[in-house]
Amino acid sequence: MPRNVELKARARDLARAERVAERLSGGAGRALTQTDTFLRAPRGRLKLRDCGDGQGQLIFYERPDSEGPKLSHYSISPTADPAGLVAVLSEALGVQGVVKKERRLYMVGQTRVHLDRVEGLGDFLELEVVLSEQQSPEDGERVARRLMEELGVQEEDLVPGAYLDLLLAGGSPT
Repeated sequence: MPRNVELKARARDLARAERVAERLSGGAGRALTQTDTFLRAPRGRLKLRDCGDGQGQLIFYERPDSEGPKLSHYSISPTADPAGLVAVLSEALGVQGVVKKERRLYMVGQTRVHLDRVEGLGDFLELEVVLSEQQSPEDGERVARRLMEELGVQEEDLVPGAYLDLLLAGGSPT
């Protein structure tokens, strides 16, 4: 199962983060529109991502709901029928909630940098440091902390859990 070290933070200045991410990645990033339907699962999190272009992904992941860099194990299966698959899985498992976001994706070395505008929550930044088999979670945390510093993320900006948790808790200050 692939692993990454990830973190999520409130974005104080999304335009500044975008300029830094463009400089670090050497490009403008990729604009994505995503709707994530979180399904009930006996462990971890299971979501069906509709990419808005007829493509989607079924994503299962397990990670602690803590602030700061944390190890995540995940599996992803692509689908060419996200609407049909979410309908069947929703009926079978039940839906926890839906998260809609506009995302700009940058690749900085081994790290996916996501700049997100989440409906009902505001602006966020996510880092996903994809680990090689030889790398430890501590290696990934060092990479994440360096990028946090370059992107201007402060410890008080870090948030635990998933966007879904924030939405279910009634949102967050933006």
